[in-house]
Amino acid sequence: MQKLIDKELHLDRLKLVRDMFIFSCFTGLAYSDVKKLSNSDITIGIDGEKWIRTKRTKTKTLSSIPILPVAEEILDRYKNHPEVKNSDFILPVLSNQKSNAFLKEIALMCDIKKPLTTHVARHTFATTITLTNGVPIESVSKMLGHKDLRTTQHYAKIVDRKISEDMQNLKAKLEAKKISNKSNLKNKNSKNLYRLSKLKITVLKPQ
Repeated sequence: MQKLIDKELHLDRLKLVRDMFIFSCFTGLAYSDVKKLSNSDITIGIDGEKWIRTKRTKTKTLSSIPILPVAEEILDRYKNHPEVKNSDFILPVLSNQKSNAFLKEIALMCDIKKPLTTHVARHTFATTITLTNGVPIESVSKMLGHKDLRTTQHYAKIVDRKISEDMQNLKAKLEAKKISNKSNLKNKNSKNLYRLSKLKITVLKPQ
């Protein structure tokens, strides 16, 4: 994610698509919901902060999402964009086909091996942004607009699988380090024994 954010892009079309992708990563909104997002979907929550409250295009369920600073920064960046100023929409979203084509281009530039698509952004919000950082699954489910908690549990399983893979890699590294330490200790002991044997020979040497 950081590699994508930090990459310097010189083409406006790539900057725009990256911003829309990152916005989805930090809101969990699907492409179709970002595209139709309007001023009326932005409200003030009970915490006094800005929230997105919108019905999902796919399921018609309500998504309630506090706007994180990264997402708010992107909204501010495009508030004076010509396509935004002349409509009720708050982001100038390209077609899904163009977005995915440009994301593929960006992935190559950033040396990102995994496929980047508009759908991956929603997945990233569910796993990397929220569940991995300890946000309760019930809250994640509400923000994603899932009708059933079991749908969200699919993402939780992915997080568990990723944690398991990371820990297996860590165990392998620790095991390699342990073997290396044993080898160093063995070499050190061998040197000490050699010194002792020399010392013993010296002590027992006739005067």
